[in-house]
Amino acid sequence: MPATETSTTAAPAPRAAARPALGVFERYLTLWVLLCIAAGVALGHALPGLTAAVARMEVAQVNLPVGALIWVMVIPMLVKIDFAALAQVKAHARGMGVTLFINWAVKPFSMALLAWLFVRQLFAPWLDAAQIDSYVAGLILLAAAPCTAMVFVWSQLCKGDPYFTLSQVALNDAIMLVAFAPIVALLLGMSSITVPWDTLLASVVLYILVPVALAQALRRHLLKQGEAAFQRATAVMGPLSMAALLLTLVLLFAFQGQSILAQPVVIALLAVPILIQVVFTAALAYGLNQRLGVAHCVAGPSALIGASNFFELAVATAIALFGLHSGAALATVVGVLIEVPAMLAVVAVVNRSRRWYEGGAA
Repeated sequence: MPATETSTTAAPAPRAAARPALGVFERYLTLWVLLCIAAGVALGHALPGLTAAVARMEVAQVNLPVGALIWVMVIPMLVKIDFAALAQVKAHARGMGVTLFINWAVKPFSMALLAWLFVRQLFAPWLDAAQIDSYVAGLILLAAAPCTAMVFVWSQLCKGDPYFTLSQVALNDAIMLVAFAPIVALLLGMSSITVPWDTLLASVVLYILVPVALAQALRRHLLKQGEAAFQRATAVMGPLSMAALLLTLVLLFAFQGQSILAQPVVIALLAVPILIQVVFTAALAYGLNQRLGVAHCVAGPSALIGASNFFELAVATAIALFGLHSGAALATVVGVLIEVPAMLAVVAVVNRSRRWYEGGAA
């Protein structure tokens, strides 16, 4: 059998070593998400005029309240990412290779296939024919970018190696800067969906390039104040990020409230390919890591990073490309609905299967 990959090959930076206990938001995240969904749907149903007014607050198809909340949500997470961690790639080469293969060679293309199979073929009679292309586009957007923020929570829950998680996220973000737009354009084109390149590139700039640049500038500034100041600042920003996530969910479900109440069957149908995708990619990544003799503390976060999505970027891009009330926006919002409980289920499987995993990888 191949030698088991360990997480001690390279000496990690001290900043990555901290494993803070889960806060109240993270511990009960599924509950908060469900409450926000309920609040958003109720708000959209009770005050349609107000939600419509907020929905009209946009510039160049970018909703300003949602865009601002996404920045507040993403930047605190990106501040924690040290791109110097890319130097640790060699220490986790097999685990990194598996995750990159899943994220960039499997997940976007398998989701395009699942969208074609379920949305265009099996479920087409129950879906609005005018929105089918938009639903497909939303599912593709959801799968085209690996998760950046929440994977730190998932990794901690499965006792994952924090240095692997940090370096994998840093590498994925670096790749996403150049690969997201071409992959989305390719798959939308293969699905016969017109690609508005200017809007797509603007979304990459607004929701990837600018937040990464701002976060790294803020990170350098905070580190100049000392390690203690950096830790205090990130501790303050963490709750702000989670609050922005919850407020974003309230807004998104308020915008889609009428659609959700009117189309519960559509929500259920769109959830099917998303759930299949999560199970397939997580199982494939976990199994490949075991076959390659990768340590469980790396295989766990590898499977979770492989299965989860950067739904903040997907939602923002879907809104920018197709509009707030489009099928694409609805499909990405369904992804938000599915993401948390699905990832918690994967965490549970990873934790409970450790003995089986290590027995096969030894």
